[in-house]
Amino acid sequence: MTSPGTVLITGGASGLGAATVAAVRDGGGHPVVLDRVAPASGVDHEVVDLADRAAVETAVAAVAARVEGIDAVVTAAGIDRCGTLGDVPAEEWERVVAVNLFGTVSVVRAALPHLHRAGGTVVTVASTLGVKAVSDATAYCASKFAVVGFTRALTAELKGRVRVTLLIPGGMSTAFFDDRAEQYRPGPDAKLNSPQNVAAAIVTALTQPPGCEIRELVVTSSEESSWP
Repeated sequence: MTSPGTVLITGGASGLGAATVAAVRDGGGHPVVLDRVAPASGVDHEVVDLADRAAVETAVAAVAARVEGIDAVVTAAGIDRCGTLGDVPAEEWERVVAVNLFGTVSVVRAALPHLHRAGGTVVTVASTLGVKAVSDATAYCASKFAVVGFTRALTAELKGRVRVTLLIPGGMSTAFFDDRAEQYRPGPDAKLNSPQNVAAAIVTALTQPPGCEIRELVVTSSEESSWP
């Protein structure tokens, strides 16, 4: 299999991001994490708040200055704030959009000159709740629906120059749900996918041969309840 190369991974300190770091390493690539906390020891990284565009630009520039090239970006970072629109404080609602959407856009934009030179790949991580809306998740659904639209437009904009893959994962067995109120956590009988399974799909997208790309991937547990 072709090496994934040097891959920027947002949210790489935990969850799907950390699983992607391991999968990229196993595939012979060099993962570089962008996250607000440092990843596991030994992983190349920049600590950055993805909601801060200027900080993201500085972090990507720092990575580019110390590596030979950036071959791919995987935007695995994501946060949520459950509750009705009237109950979720405005600043918390807006931060979900700032991290999930604007953080995605900022990293891709900052890395784009390097991706053009490499003929690289972008993998954006949306969600099944980016194609199906549910109650008490207006911020998350708004941000992930927007990631879907952004990615499809980016595909049209970059085709033939930078490969773009939209990843739509279902629920995964990660710490993503840990700080939620009990009513918003998966039930004891929920069938969640392993993040390692989803990370393997990401590496498949990153290692397609020249002239071939996987445009969209829906990866879920066989018993996923949120889609279709």
